[in-house]
Amino acid sequence: MDSQRSITILFLGDVIGKPGRAVIKRYLNEAKPSADLIIANAENAAHGFGITQGNLAELREAGVIAFTGGNHTFDRKETLEFIDSEVNVLRPANYPEGTPGIGHCLVEISGAKIGIINVMGRVFMEPLRSPFMVADEILQKMKEETNIVLLDIHAEATAEKIAMGYYLDGRVSAVVGSHTHVQTADERVLPNGTAYITDVGCCGPYNGVIGMEREAVFRRMVKQLPTRLEVAQGPAMVNGVSIEIETESGRALSIKRVQFHEDTYSHGQR
Repeated sequence: MDSQRSITILFLGDVIGKPGRAVIKRYLNEAKPSADLIIANAENAAHGFGITQGNLAELREAGVIAFTGGNHTFDRKETLEFIDSEVNVLRPANYPEGTPGIGHCLVEISGAKIGIINVMGRVFMEPLRSPFMVADEILQKMKEETNIVLLDIHAEATAEKIAMGYYLDGRVSAVVGSHTHVQTADERVLPNGTAYITDVGCCGPYNGVIGMEREAVFRRMVKQLPTRLEVAQGPAMVNGVSIEIETESGRALSIKRVQFHEDTYSHGQR
């Protein structure tokens, strides 16, 4: 596709601790995916909970340009001290008024402006403002700047994510789901031109329980005992989506799932 009439966005799922950061660096260095803009959900980048400035710097050096968040964005107190000064680092836009940080931004790449919006779902999660209404409010102004808009809905319920996809179909370029850490196989371009996937998956260890060490999870789930969860050890993988968008109209041309297994890549199996 002619680069002058389209742009490719690579969106990487929830980054889980050091293994997640490391496998993203390896993927971007070795697989060299074609992308004009790389975005990652970074709310779990600091040992599975929260994010630090060091994490952001490490991922930026690897090639990530913008970051979305979710319910773990403020797990580390230090985040409150730097999030207002960091460029292209988002927390859910439907957090209460006065919460540090921002929920949307504009990034200019290859002469095109790309809008990024981050919202959080409410089903089985915190009772925040409606992510649908907040998206409407942001889009009303963002559309004055660009037709290319990606929205990350960080949510638990599949139905809420699908509803958001259809609610914004034709008004944004892409709606991608995050939070549940398991990549879904329902990627598609919706009838009015919006790319959609229920969950992009995660970037981190894949022999744990959504990235966490199994024994600690067993203790919590089987015995109902309070347990500190730790990031799992072992091989890691990258999950994400590559979305091609027509620059003039903002309509998605395609969406493809991305997977990279660090323990099989060198053998040519993936």
